[in-house]
Amino acid sequence: MTATAPTDVPHFFRLSVEVGDLDEAIDFYSRLLGIQGRRQAGSRSYFECGPVTISILDSGAAPHSAAKALYFTVNDLEAIFERAKVLGCLATELVHDEPAGAIAVRPWGERSFYAKDPWGNSLCFVEEGTVYTG
Repeated sequence: MTATAPTDVPHFFRLSVEVGDLDEAIDFYSRLLGIQGRRQAGSRSYFECGPVTISILDSGAAPHSAAKALYFTVNDLEAIFERAKVLGCLATELVHDEPAGAIAVRPWGERSFYAKDPWGNSLCFVEEGTVYTG
């Protein structure tokens, strides 16, 4: 059996890291990476590391349950959504009072949906052209 290669390969673009003290983490990552982070709404800061953004989240700020996720951009959001549905891995929690496992335009402008791998890791798929960069 030959597998067909997908025509829309997801591109990894954001990794969320939860920390206990946001100010201390901003100082640490700024000094370690040699770049300045950009404060975002809420308790987070973004560090642009080439094509991947590290999103530093303050764990004391009670981020939504999908905040710690691997983020991917895709050209055909519906196609990967259908594959996730077939695999039965669409997320069941809410993100800002909307079903995470449904395709939706999030309050920050990204058109996306969330899924979970079999081990509970959150995966977010975002339509290319709607990625929020702060």
